[in-house]
Amino acid sequence: MTRLSRLLLPTERQPPADAEAVSHQLMVRAGLVRQMGAGLWSWLPAGWRAHQKVVGIIREEIERIGAQEVLMPVLQPADLWRRTGRYDAIGGELFRLHDRRDADMVLAMTHEEAMTHHVAQVVRSYRDLPFSLFQFQIKERDEPRPRAGVLRTREFVMKDAYSFDRDEAGLQAHYEQYRQAYARVYDRSGLRWYEVESDTGMMGGKRAHEYMAPCAAGEDDVVLAGDYSANIEVATADAAPVELPPAGDAPVPVDTPGATTIEQLAASLGRPAGTMLKAYPVVVNDDPSDLRLVLLRGDHSVVDVKLSKALAAPFRSAGVEEIAARIGPVGFIGPVGVDVPVLVDAAVVASGAASPGGGWLAGGNATDVHLDGVVPGRDFAYETVDVRAVAVGDTVDGRPVTIEPAIEVGNIFQLMTRYSEPLGATFLDEDGNEQAVVMGSYGIGPARIVAAAVEQFHDDRGIAWPKAIAPFEIEVVALGKPDGPELEAAERIYAELQAAGFDVLLEDRAGGTGQKLTDAELLGAPLRLTVGKRGLADGRVEAQIRRGSEDVEGGLPLDGVADAVRDLWERVP
Repeated sequence: MTRLSRLLLPTERQPPADAEAVSHQLMVRAGLVRQMGAGLWSWLPAGWRAHQKVVGIIREEIERIGAQEVLMPVLQPADLWRRTGRYDAIGGELFRLHDRRDADMVLAMTHEEAMTHHVAQVVRSYRDLPFSLFQFQIKERDEPRPRAGVLRTREFVMKDAYSFDRDEAGLQAHYEQYRQAYARVYDRSGLRWYEVESDTGMMGGKRAHEYMAPCAAGEDDVVLAGDYSANIEVATADAAPVELPPAGDAPVPVDTPGATTIEQLAASLGRPAGTMLKAYPVVVNDDPSDLRLVLLRGDHSVVDVKLSKALAAPFRSAGVEEIAARIGPVGFIGPVGVDVPVLVDAAVVASGAASPGGGWLAGGNATDVHLDGVVPGRDFAYETVDVRAVAVGDTVDGRPVTIEPAIEVGNIFQLMTRYSEPLGATFLDEDGNEQAVVMGSYGIGPARIVAAAVEQFHDDRGIAWPKAIAPFEIEVVALGKPDGPELEAAERIYAELQAAGFDVLLEDRAGGTGQKLTDAELLGAPLRLTVGKRGLADGRVEAQIRRGSEDVEGGLPLDGVADAVRDLWERVP
């Protein structure tokens, strides 16, 4: 039985001073979570109820496709991570420590190494495959900038699952099962969501998808155009057209005193930024001798993930001295006459093709000088790459793109043999040949689903939960005195609804009407029944659907209230 008089629900009038995201503000104000330290959050009873309802939905859908639940340690030997190369590759986000025997250990942020380690011990034959394992386990990540409440933390619970197959065809079948299961999870949770193509990132592998919940607090930008959807880190689109000025037989020097930025050049020369070449010199593999010059349209920007893939290596921005020694003065560098490889973004090439005979403005590699009428291919050699961020005004198959922020609430990866090969997870096929196990990885963050629901469904009075994941489906509020007839009637309604299978909270505290209704709106149960003196006299109870603050005309009858709620429940989002 859940009564507010016995529930730890420390509601607040004001949000934390550092809270920017709506979910951060409302989850603290509604008494769902409390902060212990930077990126460290405790879930209080009502918040944990919402979290575990999400966990329940996920578990049902993942077991529905045949996955088996396990539990593996968070504390792991560093050797496993060294064998996959991630111990050094991940950087500061991985918690590293030593035990009392001075052995190197890690606190896992994900469990590919652990799962693959055990599979390598037990799988021997093709007859042992396929199968899939999953767990709900704490993950640790030394997040450099924890923010937005439970959206970006250093410790969190994640459902991570792993599929193990004998070949890529088996992986594709498993992958499609997880795609369908994830769709059911998000639909059942009540979220607005979409699936997008994404980068494989530190996980590696062949292909990946992310599941995004659109909202203002989202840290990822998603590109949408008709049926097309992709994280901006991997999105590709046709750039908005730009008309280039006619080029002469050779580039012409232009005096540009002090104009070291695209914005300054556009203002001083009175021409669009999209007709200029933006130079981005980079050093590959931290090798100063491997300097490259990347060129984009002046109105575009580089996506580091795309550039790293184009280079097939890590990179860093070149330093001022490195640039001056090999190319020219910073602020005036360009591709003509340089002795470094030049990479040109595909949008530059496409724009040039669309403006035959046109030329670009580029740095002249001398102080206060730019060159006008530069033509790629004629004036310098280059390699075409796709490294820019898609922008508003671009199109995909003729359809204009939109870009909106979203929260990542899940991801899936086709790992292939990224982990099985270094960790020795192999099997013997029908011919007795040793083959590497083919793997997939599938993650969902229950806390992110909870926070995304708050972000998507709230108003100026509080949270308006989707009914599937609300801490309580119905709140019964008793007005009047603690020993009055209103509380007695509310107790009967509370018991009747519980017997009918509803998850009910009873507001039975002493206090004024304003405080009770304010807290009820803040906590956001999908349906609120309010028992007051006037309603009792008429044999009715007031009813309000929280989403949209929709009052049910005439309320509900006290007699047979559970049946009336069942009929009304279909209308509750």
